[in-house]
Amino acid sequence: MYFDYLKKVMKDLINKYRFTVKPVSLENSDSLELARSIQVHPLTYQELPYDPEYSNYAGRLTLEKLSNVSSEEMYWKGRQEIIFRHTGEHPFEISGPDSLKLLQKIFPRDVSKISKGRCSYQFACYHDGGMITDGVLLKIDEDKYWFAQADGDLFSWYKAHSKNMNVEIKDPEVWVSQIQGPLSMKLLENIADGFSENDWKYFDWKELKILDQNVIVSRSGFTNELGWEIYFRPENETEKIGDYILTEGKKLGMILVATPGFRCRRIEAGLLSAGQDFTKKTNPFSVGLGRFINFDKEDFIGKEALMISDKKCKTWGIRVAEGTAIKGESIKVNEKIIGQITSSTWSPYQICGVGIVRLDNNKNGPGDVVDVKCTDGKVHKGEICKLPMYDAKGEIVRGLNRNIPKVPNPWAGIKTAN
Repeated sequence: MYFDYLKKVMKDLINKYRFTVKPVSLENSDSLELARSIQVHPLTYQELPYDPEYSNYAGRLTLEKLSNVSSEEMYWKGRQEIIFRHTGEHPFEISGPDSLKLLQKIFPRDVSKISKGRCSYQFACYHDGGMITDGVLLKIDEDKYWFAQADGDLFSWYKAHSKNMNVEIKDPEVWVSQIQGPLSMKLLENIADGFSENDWKYFDWKELKILDQNVIVSRSGFTNELGWEIYFRPENETEKIGDYILTEGKKLGMILVATPGFRCRRIEAGLLSAGQDFTKKTNPFSVGLGRFINFDKEDFIGKEALMISDKKCKTWGIRVAEGTAIKGESIKVNEKIIGQITSSTWSPYQICGVGIVRLDNNKNGPGDVVDVKCTDGKVHKGEICKLPMYDAKGEIVRGLNRNIPKVPNPWAGIKTAN
């Protein structure tokens, strides 16, 4: 009895805290274990003046908070101007004569269709169809690929399934930074020799010259805004190039941003977060990613389970009236639990809470009104909706829609029956 009471007290206490990684000066410090166990982006020094907080992402630090800018300011900078973020994305290199054979086994999507100079969205599954992680695959050369993965462990998965294959799997020590927003292409044209936005299309990658150094840049990102990512290799003078990007970017309004600057926009766009919106307990169909599975290709891990799995989507968006849903909270209809909040934040654009939900059944879906507990401690009404919440054709990220939102576009609210 006392033990149960103590457990409840401790759980309530834990819920009053958030846990984070903070940089600490080595002066008068004896321990270096943490610094050795979590890798640090070489441009992290740009963030240090702003009391940063980090989390562990794919074995690397990813920025969660800065003291000099709010989540709302980060959001609007990304929608209206330009932002700079040093990510925890972790590229691994798969090369050798059997590299394609291994990747065809690992990923449900056909890798053989990718040509050099192109990127491809991919995810990996377990044998039961549960998801491991996702990311962007770049074909660097005929028998050489980089997979810039989200949070999770794929390196061990590659090694475990490469037996008797002529393939090398290694960490190329490449670091990724993202430049996103309507002015991102203008900046790239300003700093890359001879580059024009017309030279590439969405999900291309190119080797460009910046400050007389060859760098790999891809037209991709995690905001569904116009943007690009730069891959810093060991031979690059990362600090020199990074400082140049920031200096020239500031002339266009660029600021450094943390995860909250991306969270709202990626939720609105329906971009899923590994380990949150999909997990080892979800299959690609249940989270709306079934279109990226090619059953007509050779055998891949999880194929048998996915072929007989339920093909209906159970993952949707949610808009919440006058509140921000608590991540992990259940959503209810008439006091009956029908699902869970997997991602959540406030939208400065729609002036409402936005989130991603995973439902327990196929009976509920877009248009259903639910109850959800919010960060203010109250229960608010929410409405399940389709994803993306706007820009359904992806015209912004492709540069086809250049209309920059100057003011919010408030959600009309829950429609009530007459």
